[in-house]
This record gives sequence, structure tokens and C-alpha cells, in this order.
Amino acid sequence: MIKVVYYTDQIYLHGGIEKVLAQKLNYFASLSEYEVHLITTEQKGKQFCYPISDKVIHHDLEINYVREKSYFNPINFKKVPQHIKKLKSTLKKIQPTVLIVCNLAFDFYFIPFISKNIKTVKEFHASRYYYNQRLPKVSFLKKLLFRINDYIESKYTNIVLLNEDEKKYYKSNNLVVIPNAISSINVEKPIKRENVIIAAGRMAQVKQFDHLIKAWSIIEKDFPDWEVQIYGEGDELISKKLNGLISKLSLTNIRLKGSTNNLDIKMRQASIYALSSLTECFPMVLLEALSCGLPIVSYDCPHGPKNIITNNQDGILVEHNNIESFSIELSKFIRNEKLRTQMGITAINNVKRYSEDRVMKKWIQLFKTTIV
Repeated sequence: MIKVVYYTDQIYLHGGIEKVLAQKLNYFASLSEYEVHLITTEQKGKQFCYPISDKVIHHDLEINYVREKSYFNPINFKKVPQHIKKLKSTLKKIQPTVLIVCNLAFDFYFIPFISKNIKTVKEFHASRYYYNQRLPKVSFLKKLLFRINDYIESKYTNIVLLNEDEKKYYKSNNLVVIPNAISSINVEKPIKRENVIIAAGRMAQVKQFDHLIKAWSIIEKDFPDWEVQIYGEGDELISKKLNGLISKLSLTNIRLKGSTNNLDIKMRQASIYALSSLTECFPMVLLEALSCGLPIVSYDCPHGPKNIITNNQDGILVEHNNIESFSIELSKFIRNEKLRTQMGITAINNVKRYSEDRVMKKWIQLFKTTIV
């Protein structure tokens, strides 16, 4: 019996990491040779935001860090000894074969040293592009912290990255590339395509929804029967600023819709997917859009989109941060239904290379290698 432990802070907020984690938990729980555990630090008694198999054994450490503050803030830092003690105790009871760390928090620094008998795998879901770009300009202390990070990463059994481009930002030699998987592909016909451009993601600066709003402001008057819908939750201040921008630009056909448990249905009703992020490592939302037969207009941001979108076949990669070009490509799709339909068909075929069966076999192989 292989005992697999997945470790994260919570699974009650909708997000790409949480969705991918739920998918992996359910997959391994369906295999008889695996015993699957989930350890969270702050689930707070809340329901999981995505369905998780009853076979998954959940342990919440109830550390409950104050998420609005730094982990180095005294309010949070004083909880670290309790955190280490509870995690050690829980792992001692489980006796796992392998521990997979999904989120990036302060515990990143001490998990490799919790138990020498446990194989540890660290997943990185965000791109290191801008982290690397800032490196020459940061202070001596931050450079020292980055060197410490390099050392800590080398102490994990494996570091799992989502695409080959990210490898150049890491110094350790324990790197493995395994992309995200799409759990299902919507081969059935769309419910009914509407004149909707859809976008989704957490309300965060890195998603640059303000770029989408500005791009739409350039062309809205040309397409009065079209609408932009943005789904997601997160930073309330960001949401407030985005709504303020919509009002300032006097836009009437663009809306922040909040979170939804039916994003796949919303995608099958829409006609175009738009991504205007500053950076993306391997956005699940693009796999979901392709699987729903949606053509995509996306910034060619570092580094995820170009690893998913086949340019001019199932979507368009736009020069990064070029709002005007983004609006032009949206206009082309809006005006050409035939192009949208053809790219949508190609999208469903292309996304099959990221099917759950293909990707999860790579995880199984990694576990077998790690155990040896």
C-alpha cells in the first residue's frame, strides 16, 4: 500500500491550485493500491469548494494563520512551533510513503526536515519569471533569502514544475516537469453559444483584469450585442478598483460575476475565452476553456499560455501587455463565427494531450521512482 499525503493550507476558496489538488486526490483515491491523505493548516471547518472522495482521509491542523498578514508577522510567526509539532505528530500517525506540498507558504522552509524517512515533493504552480527578473535589483538580504530558497529546494526529493520553460529559474538537479491535467473533455455540443467573452481567475493584481476591461472599452461600442463576463473571487480591494474602472470608462456590457461552481457550463455557453494575465505558469482555466471548445485570446505571458495554446489553431497569442492588439484580436473573433467554430473544434482535439489518464501516469511513475 502506497500512502500518499497531499499538504496545503485550505480547499475552501475556489482557485486553480485547489481544483488541481481535488482532481489528484480523487484520482489516487480511486486506485486500490493507494491510501490518500489530505493535510490542511486552516480549513476552518468549511466545506471543500470542489468535490472530494470520501476515501480521502482529511486532517486539519487548525493553525489558522492570519492570511492578510505576512508569515513573519509576530501574530503568525508565534504559531510556527505549534505548526511544526502538529505536523510532526500527524505524519507520525500516518507514516506516509510520500508527502506532496502543494501551496507555497512559510512551511516550505521546514517540511524537508520534518522527517528524514519521508520522501517529499514540492509542486510549484506559479511562474518564476518575474521573481528572476527582480533578482539583480533586490537588496542583499533578499538575495540571501533567494539563496536559502535554492538550498531548501535541493532538500526536497523532487521539485515538480508545470512546464519546461520554468527549469531555467531553478538551481537544484531534482526537477521534474508534469503539467496539469484536464479531468474531462466536453465532447457534447455546446448548450447554446451566446455573444459572451468569458474570463475567470482570482481577483488579484497578477490576473490584470484591468487590461481586459481597457481592451473591451476600445471596442464595446462596435459590438453592443456582446458582453464580457469575469468570474472569480479574492481581494475585495481589487474587485472594487475593477468596478471603479468599469464605471470610469462608462462601460455597460462588462460585469464581475463573482465565483461560480458551474464554470464549465458558463464556458459552454460563451463564445470566446480571454486571458490578460501578467504571468501564468500553467493555467488550468485554459485547459478548461479548450475542453469546452472555446477559442482563446491570450497574452503571450511567461510562460504558461504558449505551452497550452497552439497559436492560430485553437487560439491567438497576443504580444504581452499590448492592450490595443488584444482588443483587435477580440474583434476578429467576434466578427468571424466560422473562425470561432473551427478553432473550437481544434481546441477539443488539441487538449486531449493533457487528459487525466496521460498526465496522472507521470505522477504514478514519479512515485515509483521516488519510493525506490
